[in-house]
Amino acid sequence: MNKTLIVTNDFPPRPGGIQTFVHNMAARMPAEQIVVYASTWRDGAEVARFDAEQPFQVVRDRTTMLLPTPRVTRRAAEILRAEGCGSVWYGAAAPLGLTAPALRRAGAERLLGMTHGHEAAWAQLPASRQLLRRIGAGTDTLTYLGEYTRSRIAAAVGPDAAARMRQVPPGVDEKTFHPDSGGAEVRAGLGLSSRPVVVCVSRLVPRKGQDTLIRALPGVLAAEPDTVLLIVGDGPYRADLEKLAASVGVSASVRFTGAVPWSELPAHYGAGDVYAMPCRTRRGGLDVEGLGIVYLEASATGLPVVAGDSGGAPDAVLEGETGYVVPGRDLAALTDRLVTLLQDPSLRARMGERGRAWVEQSWRWDLLAGRLAALL
Repeated sequence: MNKTLIVTNDFPPRPGGIQTFVHNMAARMPAEQIVVYASTWRDGAEVARFDAEQPFQVVRDRTTMLLPTPRVTRRAAEILRAEGCGSVWYGAAAPLGLTAPALRRAGAERLLGMTHGHEAAWAQLPASRQLLRRIGAGTDTLTYLGEYTRSRIAAAVGPDAAARMRQVPPGVDEKTFHPDSGGAEVRAGLGLSSRPVVVCVSRLVPRKGQDTLIRALPGVLAAEPDTVLLIVGDGPYRADLEKLAASVGVSASVRFTGAVPWSELPAHYGAGDVYAMPCRTRRGGLDVEGLGIVYLEASATGLPVVAGDSGGAPDAVLEGETGYVVPGRDLAALTDRLVTLLQDPSLRARMGERGRAWVEQSWRWDLLAGRLAALL
């Protein structure tokens, strides 16, 4: 039996999109074939509870951040040999993929590194670009999310490693995210039952574009005066967003839910008529959207989406079919698309149905986990 050792910093209960991605893939592999070597998050008790619930073995390092140091490399090699693992899967290729040559010497026959938005950012800087090239040379396969990340990472890792890149994006649990997920109950609880709702489910950070939604709201309200912007999630940008809503004069039309348990997210998507997150690239390309799984979760819930044009976000939208892509800083374009959707129920329904069908056809976890298993 060929076991796989997952070496990763990105693993629950530490929150984040990569963590969810890696865990969902691991959970769909035969449990007896998976061993996880991960860092320890800040709350040790929560980590212990989470690990005890997993069907596979999880080995935690004492550090909160695994780096490709000699100590971490030795520990990974010890686990690899002790558990009889023939393959290694890096939850994020950079920087832990630098341990690949040592783990190959320790007996690994297949080494796979997942890449995300931050590897695309690494490809922009000379020093980290050289490290990516070493990671590409040391692994058998690098996965990529979509064409945006592939093109940038391929240019950094060189032609040989680029030829071995394969697409494995995150998936959507279509049984959890669906049109009857409880949105009506959330709307009623918030007093929004009869009002048009634009919903944004995301971390509150500048790249995601919640501020652009707030700035666009006066134009939306001029066309649809009862509209509410429902901002779901939390993050360091919340206080700034609340101040912005007040300064723009739209506080009465913006609702902040704060952090929402994962189990309640589908219902909060379903509380909207339109999903919008006009993400934008920042810091000269170093702060970029890798894919934008939120658009696909919204599509699975039956909503049309309005996405920003940052990085790989357009890969999660069929333009004109499941929604629209707008420049992340273009208020006029964003306002126009939101008003168009809010004023046309039949268009919203068609796009929602097409988005749901696309998720079922191409973005289910079981399909994508099978692709990853074949590569391992």
